[in-house]
Amino acid sequence: MKGHAGIILALIFALIIAIFSVINVDSVTVNFLFVKADWPLILVILVSVLMGALIVGSIGYVRIYKLQKELKKAQADLKKYQGEGDMLRKQLIGDEGAGLDEKEPPHV
Repeated sequence: MKGHAGIILALIFALIIAIFSVINVDSVTVNFLFVKADWPLILVILVSVLMGALIVGSIGYVRIYKLQKELKKAQADLKKYQGEGDMLRKQLIGDEGAGLDEKEPPHV
């Protein structure tokens, strides 16, 4: 359900951007430091939105990559510690078993 809400919000946002872009069809001058160009405002708006989406998506991808890397490390650590715990448990059981053999039965 959470994924559906995100898709619906994205579609509403895209619709608002599309309506805003269609309303603003005038030509504007865009300065690229060394070059000036006259572009329709709709194109400037759409390119700006796409660049923003790419930047946000890239940041999200980097964050997901880091979290996956941390998760793999944590899983490896967990497996290592579980192995150590099993080894210690076996040693403890082995020591207790050896201790029972050495005890003499109680005298009645």
